[in-house]
Amino acid sequence: MVVGCLIQHDNKVLLCKRKIQPSYGLWTLPAGYLEIGESATEGAIRETREEANAEVEVLSPFAQLDIPLIGQTYIIFLAKLKKPHFSPGPESSECRLFSLDDIPFDSLSFSSMVVTLSMYAEDIKSGKLKFHYGVINKRLGTSPSDIHAYTLDNHMQS
Repeated sequence: MVVGCLIQHDNKVLLCKRKIQPSYGLWTLPAGYLEIGESATEGAIRETREEANAEVEVLSPFAQLDIPLIGQTYIIFLAKLKKPHFSPGPESSECRLFSLDDIPFDSLSFSSMVVTLSMYAEDIKSGKLKFHYGVINKRLGTSPSDIHAYTLDNHMQS
């Protein structure tokens, strides 16, 4: 299970540039693998602290995305900064706030990030944040960094 935070601050979202493989040099939400002994929210808060040196308050779940081909489930939470301070952790080379219009969609690290941020942008434009569930079906033989080689199936929102 991969857990992370979609952090809202001043009508912007916090993204981290990866300093590790896969997807070195590409942008992502602060997220990573859940560890034994922690809840999904605890893991998302820890990953945010590790990747962005940011303290956050989790507001609500935003998305669950299953990726059967690689045996992963992503749970992304909406969160806000407790203090407006952040900086790159050991796995990030840069952390930055992006307005919706400036999100670097062509430089995102994984299809899960493209899907999450696209759904978020659509929700913001519609004026109502929803919870999303979907299945990301990656094309066989594609790399984790190939952000266009997928379909989003079974998309449900509430």
